[in-house]
Amino acid sequence: MSLVELTEEQKLIVETVREFVEKEVVPVADDLEHADEFPDKIVEQMKEMGLFGMMVPEEFGGLGMPLITYALTMIELSRGWMSLAGILNTHTMATFFIKTFGTEDQKQRFLPQMVTGNPRAALLMSEPHAGSDVQAIKTRAIRDGDDYIINGQKMWATNGLRSGLCMTLAKTNPDADPPFKGMSMFIVEKEPGEQRSGGVIVGKNIEKLGYKGVETTEVAFDDHRISSANLLGGKEGQGFIQNMAAIEVGRVNVAARAIGVATRAFEEAIHYAQERKTFGKPISQHQAISFKLAEMATKIEAARMLMLNAATLKDAGERTDLEAGMAKLYASEMCMEVCTDALRIHGGYGYSKEYTVERLFRDSAFFLIGEGTSEIQKLVIGRRLLERYKIES
Repeated sequence: MSLVELTEEQKLIVETVREFVEKEVVPVADDLEHADEFPDKIVEQMKEMGLFGMMVPEEFGGLGMPLITYALTMIELSRGWMSLAGILNTHTMATFFIKTFGTEDQKQRFLPQMVTGNPRAALLMSEPHAGSDVQAIKTRAIRDGDDYIINGQKMWATNGLRSGLCMTLAKTNPDADPPFKGMSMFIVEKEPGEQRSGGVIVGKNIEKLGYKGVETTEVAFDDHRISSANLLGGKEGQGFIQNMAAIEVGRVNVAARAIGVATRAFEEAIHYAQERKTFGKPISQHQAISFKLAEMATKIEAARMLMLNAATLKDAGERTDLEAGMAKLYASEMCMEVCTDALRIHGGYGYSKEYTVERLFRDSAFFLIGEGTSEIQKLVIGRRLLERYKIES
């Protein structure tokens, strides 16, 4: 029995993405990964399917789907190639920012375009010296008449080069106490594909262990001027709160992506275990292997339940930092464990680029870091649990 009941439209969307992945992604993913090649053709198909506007309200041309539908499609995309989900994720988080916190003018100006995936969006939060400690960012946005002038340096920008719109967290009041009250979010527009656009400078693509094909860059601001009309929500000091709300969406997304990668690793392992023979029988019939398979499948299902619970609560408008943190923490660690066991089941072949499990194993490391490390999730979970079960003195 499923934890959630999907509408026929939701089922159709998930099934359509699953079929698309099987037909268009699975046959080419390994080659694209090893070439570290951006999947232009596949991304164009994703645009045509409406995936970039999945969570945008229908009044702006989107599909108007809840987070839970989006998360289920992320499982399917990541099962094919995790990088595709990364290309889509920062864009979807940007649409969440604007539809949730944007002024009416901002919604009308940006959401209809973003539905098409043109422009695509990036999220600029982390900095070289500030990742988990968001309040330590140094990027400044100084008011100058009807404009803001932005200076600073951002790191780990997925879609950094090809994006035309960057949700950028900056300090408008560096003297605020506590610091988070001096942070604001800006909608920064730039020319897609250009290394320099006004005062926005995009660095080279950062080479990574996995998560290939999708660009990850540094983005610097050098006296970049934008209109005050692009201050998200039109009010300073709301950036940190807005960012944390979006991070809950991001953590559900990362959990879903981890489930997708783990699911594929399990499928590769169970198929291989039935084909590979040792001591006169398939290795799946050896108790040591069958136990591993049982544990892998159980862990994946447990992660799925945690993720669906967090997505359901977020869709209901509830605060979900606890549930999203639990889902992200467990799914991330689970994915690494499942991919490691899949590699072990493959033996020496698991270490070879000829087998998909090698790619999955490398991608699994990303989830331990993306949208907050496992250690940060534990801090968030512990803090919220102590608030919930506080003993009155």
